[in-house]
Amino acid sequence: MSQVLDTPPPTASPADDDLSALAARHGLTVSGARPSLPDYVRQLWARRHFITAFSTAKLTAQYSQAKLGQVWQVMTPLLNAAVYYFIFGVLLGTKRNVPDYVPFLVTGVFIWTFTQSSIMAGTRAISGNLGLVRALHFPRAALPISFALQQLQQLLFSMAALVVILLCFGVPIAASWLLAVPALVLQSVFNAGVSMIMARMGAKTPDIAQLMPFVLRTWMYVSGVMWSIDKLAKGHHDWPSWVVPVLQANPAAIYIDLMRYALIDSFHGSQLPHHVWAIAVAWALVAGVGGFIYFWKAEETYGRG
Repeated sequence: MSQVLDTPPPTASPADDDLSALAARHGLTVSGARPSLPDYVRQLWARRHFITAFSTAKLTAQYSQAKLGQVWQVMTPLLNAAVYYFIFGVLLGTKRNVPDYVPFLVTGVFIWTFTQSSIMAGTRAISGNLGLVRALHFPRAALPISFALQQLQQLLFSMAALVVILLCFGVPIAASWLLAVPALVLQSVFNAGVSMIMARMGAKTPDIAQLMPFVLRTWMYVSGVMWSIDKLAKGHHDWPSWVVPVLQANPAAIYIDLMRYALIDSFHGSQLPHHVWAIAVAWALVAGVGGFIYFWKAEETYGRG
């Protein structure tokens, strides 16, 4: 004998609009939801003290286990410059026809290291700090920006050694040194933008951090760090017409050459591409604004998965 069981009708759930009204009445918002772009900027500005303190703390802790401590901030790029001088300047002869080659090389290495370190740190900004991302609520862009600021602080610390090298090799102090300030500002904006792009990519695919050293090394070799793009272009008239403009418009080469033009009196304006400052501003705006928006669009996904 079968028995039919009557199931009770499903309980009616509150309408979505009622839940929305209830949440609004009590000031509740969706956890981790992406704010509007103006709100996001305001949140970042409100946490500017956290960003600067975090970057300073990371810089201090970076060499805390080394006996020489913060001296490595200067020693690392100087040792790289010494290696590049021996390989490229002496063995390959790139120092020929390049006046003040040591200041030329050291300036290139210091400025390139700033970009390289900012991008590498940005690549791991989210994936390497998941505990912080998941534990605290804050605009995630604060992390790649703070890492870019950390690298700027390290560069400024190293600039003292660069000035000593310039003076030791007979480069005089000149009013053009003031041009280093806007050049560094533009490069910092560019670095922060690229760092945010790589932070989003690295958050989704952490393996990118293993690939980036090879990409950055290739980028360094075509950026005129160890050799003069202008001198090389004049010696290779058989190159396709597009090669030299592409090399000169490379953002890393732009910022390196602007610093050389500002600091080294033998590096003349004729060695710079046309409209160099306009190109530098364009790269900073494209990378800075574009990278910020690109990072913001994935704000609610960071730390999940």
